Amino acid sequence: MTTLPTPDIAAAKAALAHLDIEENENAIKRASRDFFWYSPVLKTRMDHLLADFVVRPKSEAEVIEVLKTCYAYDVPVTTRGAGTGNYGQAMPMRGGCVMHLVHMNKVISCAPGRVIVEPGCVLKDLDAHCIGACGYESRMMPSTWATATVGGFVAGGSGGVGSVTWGQLRDLGNIIRLRVVTMEEEPRILEFRGEELARVSHGYGTNGIITELELPLAPAYDWVHCFITTKDFGAAMACAEDLANEDGILLKLASVFEAPTAKAYFKRMEAYVEEDDHMVGLMVAPHAMDALITYLGRRDDLSLIYRSDDNDWPRSPGVAFEYGWNHTTLRALKVNPEITYLQVRYGFPDHKELIEKIRAAFGDELIQHLEAIRMNGKVAFAGLTMVKFTTEERLDEIIRIHEEAGALIFNPHRYTLEEGGRQHSDERQLSFKKEADPKGLLNPGKMISFETPDFDFKDIYAYPGMTPLPTEDA
Repeated sequence: MTTLPTPDIAAAKAALAHLDIEENENAIKRASRDFFWYSPVLKTRMDHLLADFVVRPKSEAEVIEVLKTCYAYDVPVTTRGAGTGNYGQAMPMRGGCVMHLVHMNKVISCAPGRVIVEPGCVLKDLDAHCIGACGYESRMMPSTWATATVGGFVAGGSGGVGSVTWGQLRDLGNIIRLRVVTMEEEPRILEFRGEELARVSHGYGTNGIITELELPLAPAYDWVHCFITTKDFGAAMACAEDLANEDGILLKLASVFEAPTAKAYFKRMEAYVEEDDHMVGLMVAPHAMDALITYLGRRDDLSLIYRSDDNDWPRSPGVAFEYGWNHTTLRALKVNPEITYLQVRYGFPDHKELIEKIRAAFGDELIQHLEAIRMNGKVAFAGLTMVKFTTEERLDEIIRIHEEAGALIFNPHRYTLEEGGRQHSDERQLSFKKEADPKGLLNPGKMISFETPDFDFKDIYAYPGMTPLPTEDA
């Protein structure tokens, strides 16, 4: 396993003292955290992680200065945005410097169809700017849109709200250009397009720091947020899939929640649903609402209980996307802290049959939460399945049963790039890391193929870095 050189923290801090450096202990702890605590497995293994100091650069020139200085003094650098990722992507495994890009938040330019932006811009602010300037908005976003940064989303995310129409972030056309700084004796500025984008997108900042992004935009709409209930889970799946496949109905979200999710975990829904109600959450373009109502009129097993453009609820439930994607698990955790989750890919064309097979295998140990997404032009489902956690051994067994059934797992209880979903070495990212981060100082501990070149990926969930801390009695 790769061993890092001994860092000279004091010398690096002294050399960077003229920048915005955070030395308050509580603030450093907050900046050393993301939403890793979604996973009880990661909670036991990462809760102790702490940076030695935090620096907040205000420009690309300052990013270069931080990287050059830390390289000279062998100090690891972990970059972060808002820290809303769930897999420990932004956790400093080897201490050192956390580089917080909060100040690099400018929208450089936007026009119909594209935007150029700095990585620290919050997605909510990005959309507000672009809607005001040209009537366009982000194609896709995480459910944490109100607080997440665009750089964090591209470096750590894979898709989200909007994937029902636009697919995944790494699909062709969903990123136009990335500007990246390397961590070498003399850092370089590189610009990637096309095939080269895969070197750093969804790379957790392990092989370069993104300082500028050029992304496509889509026309903005005053989206109508809708909730539909049914007693039949199969009907809920069919509803989301049918609507996503209707060429004339424009959606930004189609979520499916198995009972009793809506009743048990969505408190603003509680008075309007029953224990056995499955639910579908939608974001629908206003001009498509008549078509949605027409579709529902053809079905006697679906009930529209809420639409944001015409409702008489005394208290609005809020936007539909804050019930979907990772917000579903977040809402469940607030009610039952024993809940955790899995990320599953159910590919076309046998996705619904496979989901029903999984449901039958586990009963109420698992609660299905599905997101309709477009994969290679076909609509299928991503599962963010809620799990009633008992032990790590049982969680591993649940994962194994999914994989044996043919479901692809993106394991949210692992912090490395490969174990989280790739399940093999990504040669493009590995070769670029060797070039751009020769000392291995960028977010160390997150890329198995760099840290342990001879690791056997046949046993993907057995990486020796995933070991709990010893107890005081050990």
